[in-house]
Amino acid sequence: MTSANDWSGTVGDVWAEEWPQTDRCLAGLAVHLNAAILDMAAPGSATIVDIGCGAGATSLATAAALPDRRVVGIDISSSLVAIATERAAGLSNLSFRCGPAEDHLADLAPVDLIVSRHGVMFFPDPVAAFSALRSGTVPGAGLVFSCFRPPALNPWATELVSAVAGDMPPPPTGYVPGPFAFADPDFVQATLGAAGWSRIDARPVDFSYRAGQGTDSVGDALRFLQRIGPAAALLRQAPVEERAAMLARVEAVIARHRSGDAVDFPAAAWLWSAHNDT
Repeated sequence: MTSANDWSGTVGDVWAEEWPQTDRCLAGLAVHLNAAILDMAAPGSATIVDIGCGAGATSLATAAALPDRRVVGIDISSSLVAIATERAAGLSNLSFRCGPAEDHLADLAPVDLIVSRHGVMFFPDPVAAFSALRSGTVPGAGLVFSCFRPPALNPWATELVSAVAGDMPPPPTGYVPGPFAFADPDFVQATLGAAGWSRIDARPVDFSYRAGQGTDSVGDALRFLQRIGPAAALLRQAPVEERAAMLARVEAVIARHRSGDAVDFPAAAWLWSAHNDT
């Protein structure tokens, strides 16, 4: 479980340090998400808000593609917001804010579109959160976000966790914030409906999760995956005397996914869209 407090502290700090690598991992997904955002952006829309914007990749792509729209990225990690702000230099239609999204929406009105790249799976109460987001938009506004499909379709998680722990832990009972919290499409459909969103649709996307590249792509991936992802947390918590053997097993998994100068794991996500028709 990754809580909001984690993202505003240690986890956010690590992601701020590793933002080029996390953008690289999700680049194959970003192509599909960015296209969906452009399809959803209504002509003449005023403000697009990126929830859980991280280091700003989705905000930057949206602002560059739609220079006549105001784009605002929001994240609870001050470290990530600082990186995003630095990367946005020169884009006058893009800005960033730090804090819970619902705290900022009121003074950003009119908001026509809310987007997110894997930034919505960590709400303590997802129905309340999506209700607040919808309330902060104008009638007819859209929602587009991505999230992971089940762990079994994401070997970058399952194979690495099994290498460290010996087996995948059983899935949690009920909703638990985290990377796979929105893996069940029936749960997400019900959540968005209960929050008042309509015309809800999900599309599966398969992509390559590039964990490493370069002349030592396996070493690059091994360094990165010790810092980001579910295996990283297990490695940090493991007894010191067991870590060398765990890392050797992780390295073997990584090596199986190396092709040329890259390490690519299969990955699977959902692309969700919905509207505020009230």
